Amino acid sequence: MAAGPDAVTDEFAENRRLLFSIAYEILGSVVDAEDVLHDSYLRWREVDHASVDNPRAYLAQIVTRQAIGVLRSAARRREEYIGPWLPEPLAAESEGGVEHVLTGEAVTTAMLLVLETLTPVQRAVFVLREVFAFSYAEIAAAVGKSETAVRQLNQRARARVHAKRHTVIATPAEAQSVVERFSIAAATGDVQALMDVLAPDVVYIADGGGVVNAVRRPVLGPDKVARLVIGLLQKGDRLGEMGVRVGVFNAMPGVAVTIDGVLDQVTSIEVTDGVITAVYCVRNPEKLSAVRIPG
Repeated sequence: MAAGPDAVTDEFAENRRLLFSIAYEILGSVVDAEDVLHDSYLRWREVDHASVDNPRAYLAQIVTRQAIGVLRSAARRREEYIGPWLPEPLAAESEGGVEHVLTGEAVTTAMLLVLETLTPVQRAVFVLREVFAFSYAEIAAAVGKSETAVRQLNQRARARVHAKRHTVIATPAEAQSVVERFSIAAATGDVQALMDVLAPDVVYIADGGGVVNAVRRPVLGPDKVARLVIGLLQKGDRLGEMGVRVGVFNAMPGVAVTIDGVLDQVTSIEVTDGVITAVYCVRNPEKLSAVRIPG
C-alpha cells in the first residue's frame, strides 16, 4: 500500500536532523545543506514508497547523491575563491537554530578542512561510515559503487585524515579556562598574556571571500597572531558599537561579533593540549546569513 502524503512528509521530518547533518558534513555549508534537503524532499515525494524497506538509508542515499553533485560544483568555485576558504559556522543546537546531530571532532573546522582534501565520493564515504556508522552495503547503494570499492575508498580517506589529524581538539568545556584567558588578554590589549595561551605553531585563518576585508593568507606564530587579534578588536571599536556574544560553533568555543547590531564575524577557537592552536574567523557575509546569534 502506497504511503500517503502526510506519512511521506512525516518520514522525512523524523530523519531531517540526520539528513541535514550528512549534507553539512559533506559540504561544509549550512545554506547548501538546506538546499540539498529541499531538493531531496522533492525527490523523496516521487519515490515508490511501497518498495522502500529502509526509509532512513534510502533518504540518506538521496541526500548523499545530491550533496556529491553540489560539492563537485562547489569545488570548481572554490578554486577561484579569494583568500582562505572556511566552512560556514554551525552553531550548537539551540531553540530557533539549525537542528543537527553533529558533535565533537567530526564537525570541527579543522576536520572539515581536512575533508576538503578528499574527493567528493571519498568524503561522502568517509562521512557516512566514520561519522554516521552506515553499513558498507548502505554506502555502496548511496554512492553507486561496489562494497569492495567503498571499503577501499574509506581506507584511503581514513589514512589521509589520520595523517593530517594527530591530536584531539578540546571540548568547549575543556577549553573554557584557556578561552577566558585569551578573551581577557585580547580585550585589555595584553600581548604577552595573549601569547602565553597561544601554541608555538598557532595559526589565524580569516575568510572574507573577497567581499569584506580579511587577511588573505594564514597568519602564523604567537606574536603575529596576538598583535593581529588585538589590532582587529581595536579597529572594530572604531567602526561602531561592537557587541560580543559567546557561543559554541563547530564544537568549539567561539564568539559572534556584531557592529551596530549587524553580525560582522564568527570566530571559533581551537584548543589542543591546553593551548590555542588555531583561530578561525568567518567574515564573508554570505556565510553568516544562516547564523543565529547566541542569546
